[in-house]
Amino acid sequence: MRFDNSYARLPERFYARQHPTPVAVPGLVAVNAALAAEMGLDPAELSRPEWVEVFAGNRIPKGADPLAQAYAGHQFGGWVPQLGDGRAILLGEILGPDGRRWDIQLKGAGRTPFSRMGDGRAWLGPVLREYLASEAMAALGVPTTRALAAVTTGEPVWREEGRLPGAVLCRVASSHIRVGTFQYFAARGDTEALRLLTDMAIARHHPGAEGALGLLQAAVAAQARLVAQWMALGFIHGVMNTDNAHVGGLTIDYGPCAFMDVFHPDRVFSSIDSYGRYAWSNQPQIAVWNMAQLASCLLPLIDPDETRAVALATEAVHAFAGIYQAEWLARFGAKIGLAAARAEDEDLIGGLLDLMAAEEADFTRAFRGLAEGTARDEFVAGAAFDAWAGGWQARLAQEPGGMEGAEARMAAANPAVIPRNHRVQEAITAAVAGDFAPFHRLHAALADPFGAPPDSPFRTAPLADQVVRRTFCGT
Repeated sequence: MRFDNSYARLPERFYARQHPTPVAVPGLVAVNAALAAEMGLDPAELSRPEWVEVFAGNRIPKGADPLAQAYAGHQFGGWVPQLGDGRAILLGEILGPDGRRWDIQLKGAGRTPFSRMGDGRAWLGPVLREYLASEAMAALGVPTTRALAAVTTGEPVWREEGRLPGAVLCRVASSHIRVGTFQYFAARGDTEALRLLTDMAIARHHPGAEGALGLLQAAVAAQARLVAQWMALGFIHGVMNTDNAHVGGLTIDYGPCAFMDVFHPDRVFSSIDSYGRYAWSNQPQIAVWNMAQLASCLLPLIDPDETRAVALATEAVHAFAGIYQAEWLARFGAKIGLAAARAEDEDLIGGLLDLMAAEEADFTRAFRGLAEGTARDEFVAGAAFDAWAGGWQARLAQEPGGMEGAEARMAAANPAVIPRNHRVQEAITAAVAGDFAPFHRLHAALADPFGAPPDSPFRTAPLADQVVRRTFCGT
């Protein structure tokens, strides 16, 4: 690994230097061979005992400079002036053969100065959930953090459920810079730190942006496009706090996340989202709110005239709606086979979503069924679907390539396989018992989400006794 630790060269108020806490008996669960190759690393080498020690936190590789990042955030709307990496340690940054920069972070690596009352550890379930969800997102073309490796620790972790096996996730990302990172320094009136952070965020994620206003505009656009992709996949993040909002537009911090089975716009899975703040339908508005918090942090850098700074920042945040709506229309238009969806197509798309909610149709199977001619089977009242389908087919007749072209677009826009909650839970349950085969099978299936054959078991909806209604963050 060729380390070049730019974050560690920032002033020390940005982080706390912290080594991982060694564990008892590291055991390799998985090395992500495809990602390793993309990073210019040898997957076979990473499977060696020396690297398992690195992924567990027992050995620090040459050139690393371990630290825990400082940040603040609004959690479910409540302000917390200091959060930070309470159970994650950034080993450093490596440069790939193409010059790309990758953060190498160990999640579950032990206590840090930001742990508060936490134990700094992770148990196996959330580690496997994040590994599967983040790699599924990558295969689906959604910007995301990635999972390079997962290891067991040979030590127990205690949670409400009792004694559970410990694990560590090696997470990689183009950075771990959050809206909450900016909030941490804005709350302290540290304009110098905000300027340094702005320059780094631009260099890492938005090299064409000019100054703080350019960064804000780019971050707004990236978040708008990201959330539109989430919506088109039926994905619910579950904890869209500002400390989990990435300025580069990555999906980050997979905790109680979930992909919907039965569709409803107000669906919530997170066990800690008691009032549905982060329901599927609320995600666009929450993303705008998060971007407004970033804007408030950047005001001193946008313009010395506060009134002008507020006007420019407000305009930048308000641009979210138009960018999001255009992306939403393009994504959902492709899901029903349209090459270039128009504003008037919103009623056609909305009509299908309303019907799906009323009929309790499976989100993924219903949309995939449009491409394969099986969508009607997902609706209890087939006649209701037929009524919608008449208008849909009339609209497709206006598209280039006719139905054949539409089917190709739908097959490319609608995955057949997602990390369904019951499949993830099956993999976790088996892994806790010592059997990692279901995890590896599911991971392999998720690597090709659009190509699974109709008889793949990973395409099936859960039976009544398999439905997962609540997901948990693991802390």
